[in-house]
Amino acid sequence: MPKTITARPRTAAGVDGPLASLGGLLREWLPRQRWFAGKDRPVADLSVLSVTELFPGCLHLLVHAAHAPVPTPGGTPPPGDCYQLLLGLREQLAPRLERAFIGRATGGPLAGLAVYDALYDPRAASLLLERLRRPGTAGPLCFGADPAAPVPGGLPPRLLDAEQSNTSLVYGDAYILKIFRRVFPGTNPDLELPLALAREGCGRVPAPVAWFEATAPEPLTLGVLQPFLRGAEDGWQLALRALAGGLDFTGEARALGRATAEVHTALAAALPTPALRRAQTEHLAAGMMRRLEAAARAVPALVPYVPGLRAAFDAVASLGDRGRDWAAQRIHGDLHLGQTLRAADGFWSLIDFEGEPTRPLAERRRPQPPVRDIAGMLRSFDYAARSHRPWNDEWAARCRIAYCEGYAEAAGADPRSEPELLRAHETDKAVYEVLYEARHRPDWLPVPMAAIHRLAALAD
Repeated sequence: MPKTITARPRTAAGVDGPLASLGGLLREWLPRQRWFAGKDRPVADLSVLSVTELFPGCLHLLVHAAHAPVPTPGGTPPPGDCYQLLLGLREQLAPRLERAFIGRATGGPLAGLAVYDALYDPRAASLLLERLRRPGTAGPLCFGADPAAPVPGGLPPRLLDAEQSNTSLVYGDAYILKIFRRVFPGTNPDLELPLALAREGCGRVPAPVAWFEATAPEPLTLGVLQPFLRGAEDGWQLALRALAGGLDFTGEARALGRATAEVHTALAAALPTPALRRAQTEHLAAGMMRRLEAAARAVPALVPYVPGLRAAFDAVASLGDRGRDWAAQRIHGDLHLGQTLRAADGFWSLIDFEGEPTRPLAERRRPQPPVRDIAGMLRSFDYAARSHRPWNDEWAARCRIAYCEGYAEAAGADPRSEPELLRAHETDKAVYEVLYEARHRPDWLPVPMAAIHRLAALAD
């Protein structure tokens, strides 16, 4: 059996020892990871914010990857991102860990050791679960748990390979641990909101049973352990299967609407619900307009539609100027079919409350109109219909109607009763989709562009 290494670096910000051993390896390895946000911005500087030995042979690191020259002392910190890494150390690497291999340290206190991503190591994953089962601290790391929901030990881990921005481990098909790779100051909504929903007794979201955070150099949410919904299927795959089989999906869409409304109602009861008044409405519309202008500069195909799309945002701003206000609350923030799961008995759950990872955490935690979530799901029905050949617009239209009807049944208010706000949010979402597809999946660009054509025509 390969020997594991006990390394005992200090737990502190600005640790030079690990950087001397790992800096070169991480500069090459980080940009190749699919969860690395700065692929188009080479790493100009790498600094270790904290390093903690979780257990022998495994280091927990928070590193800052800067994408600009390091400023002079006392100047403004360089722009960049903070990442969480769990690194394994061995003299010899087992063959099953080859895909996790980062490199062999050539200098510093770890010289000669094989360095690898420890989340691929079943031994390290098992020890991480054991650490989560025992609330307490380890250097700047703080482990918490729900005492009313003890987690059994000895559950075998397996790594999920499907995620892009995070990494998840499933334990014994009973629990799932999401590890946030790119981390931000503050409490992540994917911990905050499920905890709030659990306090309200909302069963539509798996309640966190354990979690861990960093307390220094600043508060950061690092990981959340929740029940794993074994056997559940995600809404996107179910929708595509229905389309392929020529099956009706309106019953599922209506049930999804009810589930969404239940989550919104519970969030409104658990957390503040400020009103969007004139100033906030102007800020909302101005942000949508800025995103449209930026997208049009990047995607010329949008330019002819800008006047019609702008009209959706102007309508909201005009209503705000005339004294109209809207209720705001905490919401999912990135709701679509892929963020939903249906159990074998037909019960729908909502998952992944992190929000759009590309947006600042403060923005993702800001109360917003619930129709933003509605708009995201309406766009998702459209995406499903248009990803199928031949395109089935009627299928999407029926699902959109059924979803809003189901929401109204459970919430007591129909989201279509605020048409200007709903249209503005759906337009904003479609503009985001155009920019994303143009950059990452050009073949999919016709999907959001069809929505752009429809939404711009509503101004006529």
